[in-house]
Amino acid sequence: MAAELPEVAEDERHGNRTWFVARKAFAWERPFSKADLRRFGDQKPPDGPILAVRVEDLGEKEAVLAAHPDAFFTIPHFDGYAAVLIELPKVAPDALREAVTDGWLACAPPKLAAQYLDG
Repeated sequence: MAAELPEVAEDERHGNRTWFVARKAFAWERPFSKADLRRFGDQKPPDGPILAVRVEDLGEKEAVLAAHPDAFFTIPHFDGYAAVLIELPKVAPDALREAVTDGWLACAPPKLAAQYLDG
């Protein structure tokens, strides 16, 4: 899905697949670290695989989380950061495509984003 968007490069960052536009990461695999798992305490962490996706800003983050509570979530590590986490086994394909595209739009240069939206 991410690779279908214009001028996307796929590479690894921190050992995880990451998708970039204009050298900015807009989506990446995000397994939980040991510290993340400790923060869940007795609560069971969401099942993987997990994808992190950028959003325009923190207001958009709250809107996305409210719109998709079954598959989209955040963790303390992402507090104050304009990105959401997506539990891939639970997300609807249309919601995933929209999130990835919106992440790309949040990171793409304005001219490229405008060309995509006009096309």
